[in-house]
Amino acid sequence: MKKILLILLTMVLTYIPYRQSIASSHREAPLISSDPLADNTDVYAFKSPTDAEKIVLIANYIPFEDPAGGPNWYSFGENIRYEIHVKNNVATPGDDITYRFTFSIMNEDPTTFFNIRLGKQNQKTTYTCERSTNGGQSWTTIISNGVVPPANIGPRSIEDKTVGLGAASYNALATKAITTASTGERIFCGPIDDPFFVDLGGAFDVGGFRPAGQARDALYHFNCHTIAIEVPVSTLQKNGKSVAQSANILDPDYVIGVWASSSRRQLKTIYNGGDVGYDGGWVQVSRLGMPLTNEAVIPVGMKDKWNSFTPYNKNDLQFAQYFTNPELALYMDDSKFGSAVPGLSALRIQSKSLGAFDFRNGQPGLFSLKGNAALDGTALAEAAFGSVLLPNATSPRAVDLLPIFYTGVPNLKPYQLATGKAGNPLAAGKPFIHNFLPTLGDMLRLNMAVPATPRSDPKFSSLGLVGAAVLGLTDATYINPNLQFIPNMDGFPNGRRLEDDVTTIELQAVGGVVLAAIGLWYDDFTPGVSPSPVTASLGKVLGFNAGVTKNDTTLKAGFPFVQDPWRGFIGRGYVGPDQNTAKPLSVTVQNYDCLTGGMVFARVGGDPNRTVEYQAAGAVNGGWSTNINRQIEGEKRRDGSTILIQARYVGDPGSEVTYTFNFRDRCSGARIGTEKTEPLTLRLLGNPTTNNEVTVEVTGAVGQSLRLGLSNSQGQLIGQQTISEAGSLERHVVRLGELPGVYFLQAVTPTERKTIKVIRH
Repeated sequence: MKKILLILLTMVLTYIPYRQSIASSHREAPLISSDPLADNTDVYAFKSPTDAEKIVLIANYIPFEDPAGGPNWYSFGENIRYEIHVKNNVATPGDDITYRFTFSIMNEDPTTFFNIRLGKQNQKTTYTCERSTNGGQSWTTIISNGVVPPANIGPRSIEDKTVGLGAASYNALATKAITTASTGERIFCGPIDDPFFVDLGGAFDVGGFRPAGQARDALYHFNCHTIAIEVPVSTLQKNGKSVAQSANILDPDYVIGVWASSSRRQLKTIYNGGDVGYDGGWVQVSRLGMPLTNEAVIPVGMKDKWNSFTPYNKNDLQFAQYFTNPELALYMDDSKFGSAVPGLSALRIQSKSLGAFDFRNGQPGLFSLKGNAALDGTALAEAAFGSVLLPNATSPRAVDLLPIFYTGVPNLKPYQLATGKAGNPLAAGKPFIHNFLPTLGDMLRLNMAVPATPRSDPKFSSLGLVGAAVLGLTDATYINPNLQFIPNMDGFPNGRRLEDDVTTIELQAVGGVVLAAIGLWYDDFTPGVSPSPVTASLGKVLGFNAGVTKNDTTLKAGFPFVQDPWRGFIGRGYVGPDQNTAKPLSVTVQNYDCLTGGMVFARVGGDPNRTVEYQAAGAVNGGWSTNINRQIEGEKRRDGSTILIQARYVGDPGSEVTYTFNFRDRCSGARIGTEKTEPLTLRLLGNPTTNNEVTVEVTGAVGQSLRLGLSNSQGQLIGQQTISEAGSLERHVVRLGELPGVYFLQAVTPTERKTIKVIRH
């Protein structure tokens, strides 16, 4: 018998915490921070923008995956149950539908240390998906041997036909991995770009949120693993109905609650020889419904406990006090710590709304109305939900924050827009939400009858329901008391779209924006005196954002909508906000030889994780190819002056862009350039430096393409920026490596190149 080194260690006791919470649910609790493979980072549930009868459910796991994290690349864990839970009927106990995923990993070529070599893959991962429709009493396998794409390692591993897999592109591998289940769902499991975005450095420095331009997206170029399911509405609706059968766009029978979890065996045993055994029952170690709950609401001493509970059987009521008096509210209240947190200065909770109602922590809120006949016919009446929404005189946010997280919001007075209320917040107003599913537990709730807002709609907003509320209060199209679709009614907290800026929305909600939307205006509005409830205080709240307001790359136009993972060969090296990779894809000519007609193409902007191919009619080798070196045909050079260059992501015709290159002007420019007196010059503002970034000024490149590249002392390129046409003075922020040392910054134009040494202490 093998000698046991560590025996019978209960799983929850083996996790030794070494760092604490960051991101939507990335390492949010001490125990799960030591078990990244089981760490549920985000949950999304939204109406498909391409099919009105489909819902997309997404659960992401494994935070902060560095794209270059080899040789043992990130993958789903074996001996873990990953589950997506759906609730559609408050009359039944527990889940109404559950999807369970388990993964298996095998090595096709254990003789190499490479993950992919000669067409074979190590850490090759497959999955089984089971579905239960009776609360887990029985299970049906709906996918066996589902394929998980490999890590996006690099061009030799993925596209090379000799030493790699020979795929057309990584996107082709990901698309091929989409599998249709025996019950009709489409499912994708695999690595992706982490779609969450947030300035963690500011957020967890006691709410020190930084404005756009200064904020840093801590998830920039990190990957994660996703489980994405596209499900027919009729599968999720409790009576099997389609959207076409709904009574209206807020039909209460179409509300679902969604949450995700991971579970491990209770016992883990480590033996000699590298063997590990797992035994005992299954224990839930991570769960997530609404974003940021365990990060920014639940205190550190309760985080592990929160992760261990399901949201059923009133388990979450023990945590209700953290929603009715949220800690974040203390930093939006000048009588507490508001003045010490300037990053939240735009958010100030109502202390005398309508001259009477105080919603700061520990204050009565609307409790003075409890039992008043004015509440009859509203959700606040004792005969309705008054016992939950007005529990006592010291839980002011039970009326707005608690239902958002624990029950969903009903289409009842007072939870309608102030439009049509004539100044009385308890009156009937314009309907804009009904995702009411009163389980008294934290879930992401979605009304599936609400249409999707087209992503091309000019009124599409990442502020979700806050954006819908603004339109319903200010846009002439919607200023009426009738039920009608308002763009973004399908956004968070009615479900959660990938684009939704949940950090900003939740901070605005803590700051009282929901109260204002239903007519409990900010303190600077005086009824009968102020000309409009749209006051300076409301303007500040609506103008506030958390600094980072969108993801660092695009989303796909179709299922699974999440983007392919960042490529390890490129790495994730942070680049500042002026970096061209944040801009749409375009193409330019980086170098042109006026004597031979030779051209060197260069991509500008776009997704650096995706390979670009080029075409140029009138070039000797002009067909679609990833080759950037082309030559204009002799006849074209003699008789013409321009050539049309096309570029697109490989295999994606919809991404095509064009550029008309005037080679005669370029040659004229080159002749002029030889006569110019101003040489290419680089100037660093602060060198040596102790910072992790420097500002560089470049002159002498006007009218030419300019490439800035930063290398370390070993000659490895760690960052690059391309400017298609430089101005007389180019000033850019260059991100240095994480370690002190010597770096080399090079500027390259078609005619010159200059290098300068950068010293970071």
